Amino acid sequence: QVQLVESGGGLVQAGGSLRLSCGTSGLTFSRYRMGWFRQAPGKEREFVASINWSGRTTSHADSVKGRFTISRDNAKNTLYLQMNSLKPEDTAVYHCNAHRWANFWGQGTQVTVSS
Repeated sequence: QVQLVESGGGLVQAGGSLRLSCGTSGLTFSRYRMGWFRQAPGKEREFVASINWSGRTTSHADSVKGRFTISRDNAKNTLYLQMNSLKPEDTAVYHCNAHRWANFWGQGTQVTVSS
């Protein structure tokens, strides 16, 4: 059974930092393209960042470029999102995604940025 479990969310002031983690099990992590998505109240889920299987190729949404960095550790089967210079508009539930032949999602971790 595939499981993706996010952690590291919380309440932070604007300008602060958080590091999200996504631990995985039940899949061959190194073969999956991984990503972070977020969903704010009343809004659709949106793309934040993605990373290919090796970690050499990444993509970040324009809204987070220069502030967020996606990375992975294939030895630990774990995905990360380093979030710096956080803004109130970054407030959302952040979900981990694993994509290969199918999509798998975690339950999400809440990030709240106060002004």
